[in-house]
Amino acid sequence: MDKYVDEGPSNLILDLSQIDFVDSSGLGALVQLVKKAQTAEGSVQIVTNPRVTQTVKLVRLEKFLSLQPSVDDALENVK
Repeated sequence: MDKYVDEGPSNLILDLSQIDFVDSSGLGALVQLVKKAQTAEGSVQIVTNPRVTQTVKLVRLEKFLSLQPSVDDALENVK
């Protein structure tokens, strides 16, 4: 994913809606990706499901990671 931020576009949508589990390593990777995109004046919209959203909320990163319930909602936030 770093390659996409480096080479553009700087606004990405990452669809994790089919992921059943995310651990601290995965959360760390997402945080690094969002920070890198922000440095490039871009953003990362992350599409999740209730299970992933719950995990992200436990560590209070839901707003920083720009969680979205669907790809359509993520597309609206990129515009």
